[in-house]
Amino acid sequence: MKIFFWVLVAANLIFFAVMKSGMLDEAQEPVPVPLHAEQISILNAASSVAEQASAVAPASAPAAPASAASSAPAATSVPVNSCFEWGEFSGAEIGKVVQALQKMHLGKRLSRHEVGHTIGYWVYIPPLKDKAAVTQKVAQIKSLGVSDYFVVQDAGAWMNAISLGVFKTQDAAQSFLEELQAKGVHSAKIGEKSGSKPSVMFELNGLNRDESDRLGALQKDFSDIQLKSVSCH
Repeated sequence: MKIFFWVLVAANLIFFAVMKSGMLDEAQEPVPVPLHAEQISILNAASSVAEQASAVAPASAPAAPASAASSAPAATSVPVNSCFEWGEFSGAEIGKVVQALQKMHLGKRLSRHEVGHTIGYWVYIPPLKDKAAVTQKVAQIKSLGVSDYFVVQDAGAWMNAISLGVFKTQDAAQSFLEELQAKGVHSAKIGEKSGSKPSVMFELNGLNRDESDRLGALQKDFSDIQLKSVSCH
C-alpha cells in the first residue's frame, strides 16, 4: 500500500512539472502585433464618405459669366478713317457744293480735279509761234490741196493751232490724217476734242465717323450726283 501511495505521489509531481514547463513555454512565445481592426474600419468609412461626396458633386463648376470675368470697362473702338469720291459736278452746282464742303473744314483732306469728256477727235497742226508762222503754214497746206482749215485765235494753250477737221470717231480721224500725209502734210496730228465745260470731281480723304455722317446728309441735297466710298491712299 505504501509503495502504491508513493508511486501516485511521484506521478502527480511529474504531471505538475510537465504542466508547469508547458505554461512557461507558452509565456515565452512572442505576442502577436494587433491589427487594429477598428482603425481599418474607420479608414474604409472615410473612403466611402469621400466617394459618395465625389458622386454627388458636379463634374465641373459652371463657367463664370463673361461680365464677371473682368471688371474693367470695354475699350471704345476708334472709327476707321474713310475716303470718298463725289461727282461729277458742273455749272452752278460746283459753286454750291464748294460752299457746303467749306463748312466741314477738311483742309488738305479735300481736293478737286477737272474731268474732261471727249466729244470727238480732231486733226490739227500744233500751235505756231506767231501769226507770221501761221500765215506761212496756211500758204503751204493750201498749195498741197488743203482748203478746209480753221486757225485757233483764242488766248490759251491752243492759240495759233490750225484745225483741219473734227470727227466723232478716232478711226475717221485716222483715215483723214492718212489722206493729208499722202498729200504731203506731215505736221498734222490727232487729238481728243473735249467739252468746253469740263465737270469737277471732289476727293475727300481721312473722314472720321462724324464727318462721314455729315457728308452723307449733305449728299441728299445733290441726290443725282454719285457719292462713292473708295480706298484710301
